[in-house]
Amino acid sequence: MKKNLLRHYSIVLVIILPTLLLLQPGHSPAETAEDKGLALAIEADKRNSGYGDSTADMLMILRNKHGQESRRNMRYRTLEAENDGDMSLTIFDSPKDVKGTAFLNYTHKLGDDDQWLYLPALKRVKRISSSNKSGSFMGSEFAYEDIASQEIEKYTYKWLRDETYENRDCFVTERYPVDKKNSGYSRQVVWLDRDEYRIWKVEYYDRKNAHLKTLTISGYQQYNEKFWRPDLMFMVNHQTGKNTELQFSNYRFRVGLGPDDFNKNSLKRAK
Repeated sequence: MKKNLLRHYSIVLVIILPTLLLLQPGHSPAETAEDKGLALAIEADKRNSGYGDSTADMLMILRNKHGQESRRNMRYRTLEAENDGDMSLTIFDSPKDVKGTAFLNYTHKLGDDDQWLYLPALKRVKRISSSNKSGSFMGSEFAYEDIASQEIEKYTYKWLRDETYENRDCFVTERYPVDKKNSGYSRQVVWLDRDEYRIWKVEYYDRKNAHLKTLTISGYQQYNEKFWRPDLMFMVNHQTGKNTELQFSNYRFRVGLGPDDFNKNSLKRAK
């Protein structure tokens, strides 16, 4: 009888003990690569939330495969939206042939983004179709979908590995566009530093899973003791040999922008 009881208790311990251990501090159920990838994206987004509104100056340098350059000066405005994606307005100041052109973007967490382009030569506002989100933004190597805010819900995620990049410990994750029909990408590989969850590099793969572009980001500076912003974003197209450089300066936060500064009428009066 005692032997049977001991055998019974041994079986119970074998079944229950692993569960009890998982409930102890420092133990958690096994985390999948997809769970970890999503958790990293959520943490990165959380660290960048709460900025309210911001402005910055931008210099866009476009280079063809022979290294010939053209330059455009722009101003950039953003506004956080409650329960949805951010709003942004980009205004071109020079050269003369693009002066007054303005691009308005409403990023949505779910569904297609709303995007409009004001062309001063035609004095009309043109809506950008969701089917054109993979198209080039003003002749650059950035697509319309690249310059929209990268909302968490736009992708599914997967953690790939941890590695050192540019002397920084980084998480390497993969994200896959939810809108497979209109996105120009099958996947993106992202390098995110472990200290501040800043993106340093993104590799873009086209619909045939060929390496299309690489974005590198540098010169991060911290503003308002919280928000990290880069001085430089560099996008190279490996298939065409072209590249585009975006230089940022004069960041300002909480300058008093509101929804009325981000509507279609604001495109025409943007100065």
